[in-house]
Amino acid sequence: MMSKHFTPRLFSELRHYSKEKFAADAMAGLIVGIVALPLAIAFGIASGVSPSQGILTAIIGGFLVSALGGSRVQIGGPTGAFIVIIFGIVSNPALGLSGLMVATMLAGLFLILLGVCRLGTIIKFIPYPIVVGFTSGIAVTIFTTQIKDLFGLQIEGALPGDFLSKWAVYAQHFLTLDWVTTAVGLLSVLVIVLTPKVSKKIPGSLVAIILMTVGVYFLNKYTSYHVNTIYDQFGEIKAEIPALTMPDLSWENVKGLFPTAMVIAVLGAIESLLSATVADGVCGDHHNSNQELIGQGVANLCTPLFGGIPCTGAIARTMTNINNGGRTPVAGLIHAAVLLVIFLVLYPHGLLGGCVGHRCLQYEWLAHFPATDEEPQERHYRPFHHFLPDCHLRFDHCHRGRSAHRLSALYAPYG
Repeated sequence: MMSKHFTPRLFSELRHYSKEKFAADAMAGLIVGIVALPLAIAFGIASGVSPSQGILTAIIGGFLVSALGGSRVQIGGPTGAFIVIIFGIVSNPALGLSGLMVATMLAGLFLILLGVCRLGTIIKFIPYPIVVGFTSGIAVTIFTTQIKDLFGLQIEGALPGDFLSKWAVYAQHFLTLDWVTTAVGLLSVLVIVLTPKVSKKIPGSLVAIILMTVGVYFLNKYTSYHVNTIYDQFGEIKAEIPALTMPDLSWENVKGLFPTAMVIAVLGAIESLLSATVADGVCGDHHNSNQELIGQGVANLCTPLFGGIPCTGAIARTMTNINNGGRTPVAGLIHAAVLLVIFLVLYPHGLLGGCVGHRCLQYEWLAHFPATDEEPQERHYRPFHHFLPDCHLRFDHCHRGRSAHRLSALYAPYG
């Protein structure tokens, strides 16, 4: 009975696996891996850690979420939900990276406990307005963290941690903005927004990062203008998997991080299960929420040992996986392998050293994605409006309970 309820989805999918499924998963995994690279870098930078820590989280966390989770198509990695929490821990001199390691591992244990106790279905009882407020708040927070880099503001020292103080500093220094840097940032956003109107198969972030990286390379080399790159800000990224490191798990060090760990665990549980629910509504599947929590817990328990940060299910990457044909957890494993190859092979040769990935930060819950081939009508998918409990989602687009007015927004026609 226990094995029936706690079996990774990968195991059951491999029983009926085929060459056709592998071909589809391989293509989806390749595309998602490329898309995940700038996002991993961006979330690492926005969280106050190095770009390599963001990439390592996407590799290790993404692999474990796909290998041990309860969803067919979930893609794991660093997300915006944790930015404020991670930044607060890292910027605290008394905690730092060691405190982040302990808090993330504790959160992983809490997630495993939630899954074992079969509390994954608790998401059905979360009020809809809370979910909308939660995701909207995260979007505003991420937007706030990107203002300095987007406009190239010349601000000495570290930015304040709280929201209002950040905007006060931005207002004081706004006249120091760099017009060339601003143009690069706004053009990146424009490319990301317009690419789906030209091709729904090619990720806008990938197009933006290629065009802007090439453009900035020639701009910096052949003109008097200069736009900061990741190399300028962080130096050379170490293209190696760090040695396993155990944090100080003494009671004195652990007890003060319990509240923070609980917040990380709750945020991770909500976002991963919401992402899996969104995926269910698109591909007509039903995930095992308890197994998904266990997979997320193991990922957060192991990732910090190699320098990673908290990870959870990523909505945009999951939708990119679905839209490009991924239908089993193998696509997620391939996505992690692609990131590993890029990290170990391309970075040492400097092929991605000038990448301006932090300017291509996508707000995952605000992105628009095309519908999948399985849907009977051509629809436009809006993840921001699609945060509904499992009981309100059906593949036939009908409703259960009293959610007809909400479902009308979920599958709005493209346009």
